[in-house]
Amino acid sequence: MGPAAEPVDGLMNPSRSEISDRKTAAWRQHERRWKGNRYVYAVVSRRSRGISIGINLNPDKACNFDCIYCQVDRNLAAAVRAVDLEKLAEELERTLRAERDGSLYKDAPFNGLLPAERGVRDLAFSGDGEPTAYPDFEAAVRIAARARHRFGLRSAKLILITNAAYLGRPAVADALAMMDENNGEIWAKLDAGSETYFRAVNRPNVSFDCVLDNILHAARIRPLVIQSLWLRVHGSAPDAGEIEAYCRRLNSLISAGGRLKAVQLYTIARNPAESYASALSREELDTIASAVKARVPVPVEIF
Repeated sequence: MGPAAEPVDGLMNPSRSEISDRKTAAWRQHERRWKGNRYVYAVVSRRSRGISIGINLNPDKACNFDCIYCQVDRNLAAAVRAVDLEKLAEELERTLRAERDGSLYKDAPFNGLLPAERGVRDLAFSGDGEPTAYPDFEAAVRIAARARHRFGLRSAKLILITNAAYLGRPAVADALAMMDENNGEIWAKLDAGSETYFRAVNRPNVSFDCVLDNILHAARIRPLVIQSLWLRVHGSAPDAGEIEAYCRRLNSLISAGGRLKAVQLYTIARNPAESYASALSREELDTIASAVKARVPVPVEIF
Protein backbone atom coordinates (compact mmCIF):
# COMPACT_ATOMS: atom_id res chain seq x y z
CA MET A 1 0.00 0.00 0.00
CA GLY A 2 1.30 3.46 -0.91
CA PRO A 3 1.59 6.43 1.44
CA ALA A 4 -1.60 8.09 2.63
CA ALA A 5 -2.79 11.12 0.71
CA GLU A 6 -1.54 14.35 2.23
CA PRO A 7 -4.34 16.68 3.37
CA VAL A 8 -4.63 20.17 1.94
CA ASP A 9 -5.27 22.81 4.62
CA GLY A 10 -6.67 20.13 6.91
CA LEU A 11 -8.95 18.60 4.27
CA MET A 12 -8.25 15.07 3.06
CA ASN A 13 -10.29 15.38 -0.15
CA PRO A 14 -10.85 19.08 -0.89
CA SER A 15 -13.26 20.03 -3.65
CA ARG A 16 -12.16 22.06 -6.68
CA SER A 17 -13.92 25.14 -5.34
CA GLU A 18 -12.20 24.78 -1.96
CA ILE A 19 -8.82 24.46 -3.66
CA SER A 20 -9.58 27.45 -5.88
CA ASP A 21 -10.61 29.57 -2.89
CA ARG A 22 -7.39 28.73 -1.08
CA LYS A 23 -5.28 29.56 -4.11
CA THR A 24 -6.99 32.91 -4.56
CA ALA A 25 -6.42 33.75 -0.89
CA ALA A 26 -2.78 32.68 -1.20
CA TRP A 27 -2.19 34.86 -4.27
CA ARG A 28 -3.55 37.88 -2.43
CA GLN A 29 -1.34 37.25 0.60
CA HIS A 30 2.00 38.73 -0.41
CA GLU A 31 3.40 39.79 2.94
CA ARG A 32 7.10 40.61 2.74
CA ARG A 33 7.73 39.22 6.19
CA TRP A 34 8.15 35.57 7.10
CA LYS A 35 9.04 34.12 10.52
CA GLY A 36 10.65 37.36 11.67
CA ASN A 37 12.89 37.68 8.61
CA ARG A 38 13.95 41.15 7.56
CA TYR A 39 14.79 40.54 3.90
CA VAL A 40 13.68 37.08 2.74
CA TYR A 41 10.09 35.91 2.45
CA ALA A 42 8.05 33.23 0.71
CA VAL A 43 4.86 33.67 -1.30
CA VAL A 44 2.55 31.60 -3.47
CA SER A 45 3.02 33.25 -6.86
CA ARG A 46 0.54 33.17 -9.74
CA ARG A 47 3.25 34.00 -12.26
CA SER A 48 5.77 31.50 -10.91
CA ARG A 49 3.04 28.87 -10.48
CA GLY A 50 4.30 27.83 -7.08
CA ILE A 51 6.58 28.98 -4.30
CA SER A 52 8.60 32.10 -4.95
CA ILE A 53 11.29 33.05 -2.46
CA GLY A 54 11.40 36.84 -2.40
CA ILE A 55 14.48 38.89 -1.59
CA ASN A 56 13.75 42.44 -0.48
CA LEU A 57 16.69 44.80 -1.06
CA ASN A 58 14.57 47.88 -0.27
CA PRO A 59 13.35 47.42 3.32
CA ASP A 60 13.45 51.20 3.70
CA LYS A 61 10.58 51.34 1.14
CA ALA A 62 12.49 53.81 -1.04
CA CYS A 63 11.77 53.61 -4.77
CA ASN A 64 12.57 55.72 -7.80
CA PHE A 65 9.02 55.15 -9.10
CA ASP A 66 5.88 56.16 -7.24
CA CYS A 67 3.31 53.99 -9.02
CA ILE A 68 -0.29 54.86 -8.27
CA TYR A 69 -1.12 51.15 -7.93
CA CYS A 70 1.76 50.25 -5.60
CA GLN A 71 0.78 47.91 -2.76
CA VAL A 72 3.61 48.95 -0.42
CA ASP A 73 2.17 50.82 2.57
CA ARG A 74 4.47 53.80 2.96
CA ASN A 75 2.31 55.29 5.70
CA LEU A 76 3.93 52.80 8.05
CA ALA A 77 7.54 53.49 9.00
CA ALA A 78 10.05 50.95 7.74
CA ALA A 79 11.15 48.48 10.43
CA VAL A 80 14.58 48.11 8.80
CA ARG A 81 16.47 50.82 6.94
CA ALA A 82 19.59 49.07 5.63
CA VAL A 83 20.46 45.69 4.14
CA ASP A 84 22.77 43.40 6.10
CA LEU A 85 24.00 40.93 3.47
CA GLU A 86 25.24 38.44 6.05
CA LYS A 87 21.82 38.42 7.70
CA LEU A 88 20.16 38.16 4.28
CA ALA A 89 22.23 35.05 3.49
CA GLU A 90 21.25 33.48 6.82
CA GLU A 91 17.56 34.17 6.20
CA LEU A 92 17.72 32.73 2.71
CA GLU A 93 19.36 29.57 4.06
CA ARG A 94 16.71 29.19 6.78
CA THR A 95 13.80 29.79 4.39
CA LEU A 96 15.06 27.29 1.84
CA ARG A 97 15.61 24.71 4.59
CA ALA A 98 12.02 25.22 5.77
CA GLU A 99 10.79 24.48 2.26
CA ARG A 100 13.10 21.50 1.94
CA ASP A 101 12.07 19.89 5.26
CA GLY A 102 8.37 20.67 4.72
CA SER A 103 7.88 22.94 7.72
CA LEU A 104 7.00 25.83 5.38
CA TYR A 105 3.83 23.99 4.39
CA LYS A 106 2.47 23.73 7.93
CA ASP A 107 1.17 27.31 7.90
CA ALA A 108 -1.13 29.34 5.67
CA PRO A 109 -1.09 30.12 2.82
CA PHE A 110 1.35 27.33 1.91
CA ASN A 111 -0.73 24.57 3.50
CA GLY A 112 -3.34 25.14 0.80
CA LEU A 113 -1.04 23.86 -1.94
CA LEU A 114 -1.39 20.43 -3.45
CA PRO A 115 1.77 18.28 -3.32
CA ALA A 116 2.37 18.79 -7.06
CA GLU A 117 2.25 22.56 -6.56
CA ARG A 118 4.98 22.62 -3.96
CA GLY A 119 8.64 23.33 -4.56
CA VAL A 120 10.71 26.46 -5.11
CA ARG A 121 10.07 27.85 -8.58
CA ASP A 122 12.33 30.88 -8.25
CA LEU A 123 14.38 33.20 -6.09
CA ALA A 124 13.05 36.65 -6.94
CA PHE A 125 14.49 40.08 -6.28
CA SER A 126 11.21 41.82 -5.56
CA GLY A 127 10.53 43.93 -2.52
CA ASP A 128 9.49 47.35 -1.34
CA GLY A 129 11.33 49.28 -4.05
CA GLU A 130 13.56 48.90 -7.10
CA PRO A 131 16.10 46.08 -6.48
CA THR A 132 18.73 47.48 -8.86
CA ALA A 133 18.82 50.74 -6.88
CA TYR A 134 20.55 48.83 -4.08
CA PRO A 135 24.30 49.62 -4.32
CA ASP A 136 25.43 46.03 -3.66
CA PHE A 137 22.92 44.38 -6.00
CA GLU A 138 25.68 42.25 -7.56
CA ALA A 139 26.68 40.88 -4.11
CA ALA A 140 23.05 40.01 -3.37
CA VAL A 141 22.80 38.14 -6.69
CA ARG A 142 25.93 36.20 -5.78
CA ILE A 143 24.37 35.15 -2.46
CA ALA A 144 21.21 33.95 -4.21
CA ALA A 145 23.19 32.09 -6.88
CA ARG A 146 25.23 30.25 -4.25
CA ALA A 147 22.10 29.27 -2.32
CA ARG A 148 20.48 28.01 -5.51
CA HIS A 149 23.47 25.73 -6.17
CA ARG A 150 23.82 24.62 -2.56
CA PHE A 151 20.19 23.45 -2.42
CA GLY A 152 20.33 21.85 -5.86
CA LEU A 153 17.57 24.05 -7.27
CA ARG A 154 18.55 23.43 -10.88
CA SER A 155 15.15 24.21 -12.37
CA ALA A 156 14.57 27.26 -10.17
CA LYS A 157 15.14 30.67 -11.74
CA LEU A 158 16.83 33.77 -10.42
CA ILE A 159 14.31 36.48 -11.26
CA LEU A 160 14.71 40.23 -11.24
CA ILE A 161 11.45 42.19 -11.14
CA THR A 162 12.45 45.68 -12.21
CA ASN A 163 11.20 49.00 -13.52
CA ALA A 164 14.22 48.94 -15.88
CA ALA A 165 15.37 52.45 -14.93
CA TYR A 166 18.86 51.29 -13.92
CA LEU A 167 19.51 48.28 -16.16
CA GLY A 168 22.10 50.31 -18.08
CA ARG A 169 24.37 50.81 -15.08
CA PRO A 170 27.68 48.88 -15.43
CA ALA A 171 27.41 47.25 -11.98
CA VAL A 172 23.85 46.15 -12.73
CA ALA A 173 24.94 44.76 -16.11
CA ASP A 174 27.59 42.66 -14.32
CA ALA A 175 24.95 41.33 -11.94
CA LEU A 176 22.68 40.45 -14.85
CA ALA A 177 25.52 38.49 -16.46
CA MET A 178 25.80 36.48 -13.23
CA MET A 179 22.07 35.86 -13.34
CA ASP A 180 22.39 34.62 -16.93
CA GLU A 181 24.74 31.91 -15.63
CA ASN A 182 22.17 30.84 -13.04
CA ASN A 183 18.96 30.39 -15.03
CA GLY A 184 18.24 34.09 -14.65
CA GLU A 185 15.27 35.96 -16.02
CA ILE A 186 14.37 39.66 -16.11
CA TRP A 187 10.77 40.74 -15.67
CA ALA A 188 10.76 44.33 -16.89
CA LYS A 189 7.88 46.66 -16.10
CA LEU A 190 6.20 48.45 -19.02
CA ASP A 191 2.82 49.88 -18.05
CA ALA A 192 2.27 52.35 -20.88
CA GLY A 193 2.56 53.10 -24.55
CA SER A 194 3.11 56.85 -24.22
CA GLU A 195 5.20 59.19 -22.07
CA THR A 196 2.05 60.91 -20.78
CA TYR A 197 0.41 57.71 -19.54
CA PHE A 198 3.76 56.46 -18.19
CA ARG A 199 4.12 59.58 -16.04
CA ALA A 200 0.51 59.44 -14.87
CA VAL A 201 0.69 55.79 -13.76
CA ASN A 202 4.32 55.23 -12.72
CA ARG A 203 5.33 58.74 -11.58
CA PRO A 204 8.98 57.96 -12.39
CA ASN A 205 12.32 59.74 -11.99
CA VAL A 206 13.41 58.87 -15.54
CA SER A 207 11.98 59.32 -19.03
CA PHE A 208 9.97 56.73 -20.91
CA ASP A 209 12.72 56.61 -23.55
CA CYS A 210 15.27 55.75 -20.85
CA VAL A 211 13.21 52.75 -19.77
CA LEU A 212 12.68 51.60 -23.36
CA ASP A 213 16.39 51.97 -24.17
CA ASN A 214 17.35 49.94 -21.11
CA ILE A 215 14.87 47.20 -21.94
CA LEU A 216 16.16 47.05 -25.49
CA HIS A 217 19.79 46.80 -24.43
CA ALA A 218 19.04 44.03 -21.93
CA ALA A 219 16.79 42.16 -24.38
CA ARG A 220 19.49 42.15 -27.05
CA ILE A 221 21.66 40.13 -24.66
CA ARG A 222 19.04 37.68 -23.37
CA PRO A 223 15.28 37.13 -23.81
CA LEU A 224 13.25 38.89 -21.15
CA VAL A 225 9.66 39.09 -19.94
CA ILE A 226 7.59 42.26 -20.17
CA GLN A 227 5.31 42.74 -17.18
CA SER A 228 2.44 45.20 -17.64
CA LEU A 229 -0.21 46.24 -15.15
CA TRP A 230 -3.32 47.86 -16.61
CA LEU A 231 -5.92 49.59 -14.47
CA ARG A 232 -8.65 52.18 -14.25
CA VAL A 233 -7.50 55.72 -13.49
CA HIS A 234 -10.26 57.90 -12.06
CA GLY A 235 -12.69 55.28 -13.29
CA SER A 236 -11.36 55.14 -16.87
CA ALA A 237 -9.69 52.14 -18.45
CA PRO A 238 -6.80 52.78 -20.89
CA ASP A 239 -8.20 53.79 -24.26
CA ALA A 240 -7.59 51.98 -27.54
CA GLY A 241 -4.97 54.56 -28.57
CA GLU A 242 -2.84 53.83 -25.50
CA ILE A 243 -2.99 50.08 -26.10
CA GLU A 244 -2.12 50.60 -29.76
CA ALA A 245 0.87 52.74 -28.74
CA TYR A 246 1.92 50.03 -26.28
CA CYS A 247 1.84 47.41 -29.05
CA ARG A 248 3.95 49.68 -31.27
CA ARG A 249 6.52 50.01 -28.49
CA LEU A 250 6.78 46.23 -28.15
CA ASN A 251 7.13 45.77 -31.90
CA SER A 252 9.80 48.48 -32.02
CA LEU A 253 11.79 46.61 -29.37
CA ILE A 254 11.55 43.42 -31.43
CA SER A 255 12.44 45.19 -34.70
CA ALA A 256 15.53 46.67 -33.04
CA GLY A 257 16.80 43.24 -32.00
CA GLY A 258 15.23 42.86 -28.57
CA ARG A 259 14.13 39.35 -27.66
CA LEU A 260 10.90 39.09 -25.67
CA LYS A 261 10.09 35.77 -24.06
CA ALA A 262 6.55 36.69 -22.97
CA VAL A 263 4.23 39.53 -22.09
CA GLN A 264 2.47 39.26 -18.73
CA LEU A 265 -0.74 41.28 -18.43
CA TYR A 266 -2.45 41.76 -15.10
CA THR A 267 -4.37 44.26 -12.99
CA ILE A 268 -4.63 45.40 -9.38
CA ALA A 269 -5.07 42.55 -6.89
CA ARG A 270 -4.46 44.33 -3.56
CA ASN A 271 -4.96 47.79 -2.06
CA PRO A 272 -3.30 50.44 -4.28
CA ALA A 273 -1.43 53.57 -3.19
CA GLU A 274 -4.07 55.88 -4.67
CA SER A 275 -7.82 55.51 -4.18
CA TYR A 276 -8.46 56.61 -7.77
CA ALA A 277 -6.58 53.55 -9.07
CA SER A 278 -8.80 50.47 -9.43
CA ALA A 279 -8.78 47.07 -11.08
CA LEU A 280 -9.98 46.24 -14.55
CA SER A 281 -12.61 43.57 -15.01
CA ARG A 282 -11.59 40.22 -16.46
CA GLU A 283 -13.38 41.16 -19.68
CA GLU A 284 -11.45 44.43 -19.99
CA LEU A 285 -8.14 42.66 -19.40
CA ASP A 286 -9.10 40.02 -21.98
CA THR A 287 -9.81 42.78 -24.51
CA ILE A 288 -6.34 44.25 -24.00
CA ALA A 289 -4.79 40.79 -24.27
CA SER A 290 -6.62 40.14 -27.54
CA ALA A 291 -5.31 43.39 -28.98
CA VAL A 292 -1.73 42.57 -27.97
CA LYS A 293 -1.98 39.02 -29.32
CA ALA A 294 -3.25 40.32 -32.65
CA ARG A 295 -0.44 42.86 -33.05
CA VAL A 296 2.65 41.52 -31.29
CA PRO A 297 4.35 38.17 -32.12
CA VAL A 298 5.07 37.24 -28.48
CA PRO A 299 3.25 34.83 -26.13
CA VAL A 300 0.79 36.71 -23.92
CA GLU A 301 -0.13 35.54 -20.42
CA ILE A 302 -3.02 36.95 -18.38
CA PHE A 303 -3.01 37.03 -14.58
